[in-house]
Amino acid sequence: MSTESSRVRSMMETRDRILDVAVDLLGENPDAGMGEIASAAGVVRRTVYDHFPSRLDLVRTLTERAVTEVTAVLDEVNASGVKADAAWVAFIARVWPVAHRYRVLLALRRGEYGEAIHALLGPVDELLADLVRRGQDTAVFAQHLPADILSQIAYGVVFAVADSDRSNGTLGPRAATITSLLMLGVPETRAIALADDQS
Repeated sequence: MSTESSRVRSMMETRDRILDVAVDLLGENPDAGMGEIASAAGVVRRTVYDHFPSRLDLVRTLTERAVTEVTAVLDEVNASGVKADAAWVAFIARVWPVAHRYRVLLALRRGEYGEAIHALLGPVDELLADLVRRGQDTAVFAQHLPADILSQIAYGVVFAVADSDRSNGTLGPRAATITSLLMLGVPETRAIALADDQS
């Protein structure tokens, strides 16, 4: 029994290592192949294919992992009862490492895997729209666009800043927070004050 459980544990550790390596490697090069991922993970290609029969399966699993992490943060922030703009700030602070890690999904979402990724990200999109709608209903966020579109624009800014931060290291969560709040229609002085309170 213990031999079987250690074998299963070893398989899960290998699978997790492949996913960790894949998200890093794809973050550097969204076109990286399964062979490159296998090599970086220290396994043979067959091992990668044993866990993920296709590149799409790998991307789906990475997306599911991201969705689980982001929805957990959004659920907690939405349950906090604070004003929508303060909830957005708390969300960005908590989600920044996740956005940094999974920014590749934004690039892959625009490519051949777009439909699959878009479908899996549905729960995150809905929670973001709910938060923005709450802000619109309380006149904290702008109302010039529907909540689902405005939330995507503001969240897209976070990924854009995360991607820029990776390449030159001069921006960070504060810049992402302020810029996304501005996109949501929060006055600059309020956006800066909220970001500084979070720091």
